[in-house]
Amino acid sequence: MADGRAAPERTGQDDPPANPRRGPVAAALMLCMALAALDGTIVATAVPQIVGDLGGLSVFSWLFSGYLLAVTVTLPVYGRLSDTYGRKPVLVAGTVLFLLGSLLCAAAWDMAALIAFRVVQGLGGGALQGTVQTIAADLYPLKERPRIQARLSSVWATSAVAGPAVGGLLAGYADWRWIFLVNLPLGGVALWLIVRHLKEPARPPRTAPVRVDWAGALGVFATGALLLTALVQGGVAWPWLSPPSLALLGSAAVLAAATVAVERRAAEPMLPGWVWRRRTIAAVNVSLGALGLLMVAPTVFLPTYAQSVLGLGPIAAGFVLSAWTLSWPISAALSNRVYTRIGFRLTAVLGISGALACLLAFPFLPYPGEAWQPALLMLALGACLGLFQLPLMVGVQSTVPYEERGTTTASVLFCRQVGQSVGAAAFGAVANAVLAARLGTDTDLDALARSLDTTDAIRRAVDAAVDWVYFGAAAAAALALLALLTLAPRRFPVLEEATGDEKERDRPGLKP
Repeated sequence: MADGRAAPERTGQDDPPANPRRGPVAAALMLCMALAALDGTIVATAVPQIVGDLGGLSVFSWLFSGYLLAVTVTLPVYGRLSDTYGRKPVLVAGTVLFLLGSLLCAAAWDMAALIAFRVVQGLGGGALQGTVQTIAADLYPLKERPRIQARLSSVWATSAVAGPAVGGLLAGYADWRWIFLVNLPLGGVALWLIVRHLKEPARPPRTAPVRVDWAGALGVFATGALLLTALVQGGVAWPWLSPPSLALLGSAAVLAAATVAVERRAAEPMLPGWVWRRRTIAAVNVSLGALGLLMVAPTVFLPTYAQSVLGLGPIAAGFVLSAWTLSWPISAALSNRVYTRIGFRLTAVLGISGALACLLAFPFLPYPGEAWQPALLMLALGACLGLFQLPLMVGVQSTVPYEERGTTTASVLFCRQVGQSVGAAAFGAVANAVLAARLGTDTDLDALARSLDTTDAIRRAVDAAVDWVYFGAAAAAALALLALLTLAPRRFPVLEEATGDEKERDRPGLKP
């Protein structure tokens, strides 16, 4: 992309008028996002019933790991395919694949089959997550994009609260297979709305035939699968420095080098190098990768802290965690009032700086403390992260033309997913190391969380372990801040959003 095509950041006053058919498509996008958002929370609640029926207690964690692997490694592939063939066919195919996986999961006869079918679900889930975000950017002009993004964020927030309740009800009063069957009517309505109402702009005729970089796609898929398997299973199924971990990490490194070599020679690479050569995209990739890393601290470790240290029940602990799901979408929806005045980068800098302060404050909470104290911090953290994430997502999507938006969006989401996997592995190791040092035994946080033993020594050990995890999350926030200050340009090079047959043209930017 030539630099002359880009204009500085702008407020979007001249964006195209609203499309009267956006309402049904927006509803379809929210339904598709709900399918992906509900998946993890609703399945987690039914694990005891699933294991009791199918067995496989030693491998049940792959119900989640297999799905996560499939989603993460397919994100770049679907992003590139949506730029090549259009968003609609990719979203339709992904939704159908997700629903097929759901139907197969409901019919699973043993744990191995259920895990395999969860991978099929994940292959569709990768298309849902990436393509929904891309269509939202296509559908809404810059000044209205926070509204749809806030709606999508609210879907995740609602799912975090409603998923466990729905999963528990279905598993307790019906059958665990219904947690997969409920996807079918939701997905069916979403498919109908997409097929009927989503109209993509006419694509310019190609002078050369489409060349899909299947070798690159296979390389990205295999590299990601090996790396994420090493991160997910390391320290759980086998020690970090054991032969399986070293073999997986070494193989991932070799495959990554081979994939880079293949992609450099490909005419239309599946993961093009420009997603890292352009400063804006590279900065957002690193920043949102760090966001995925720091999100592990509250989502994974705060419930254990609330139960083991504060003595709360599971429901009350869930409410402590859900505080940030309330403030995040509200802050995201209001972020356009900030970035239209001071720019995308500075808005994100303010947000991540506030998040850094919240994360650093957590280890200094009094012991054992009151439930409102971490809840208040989580409320503030959600508000700060809404101010951080959405301006970066909207900003980076606005710096690329239509034919590059799918790849750009997928690269950002891919980095965030990898960050979450790295964070789960790294912070799990940190927490277990602190527990071992405090208690003098080789134990882990999961085992203590399931234990009925709540002596003061154990509570203090868990408190110290979670404090160090939050220090690690603060380091991730500092990394995001550093990436924004050193890599991101002061003004994002936002492209003109043309209407009809108008061409892109320069437009005055925001005041510094």
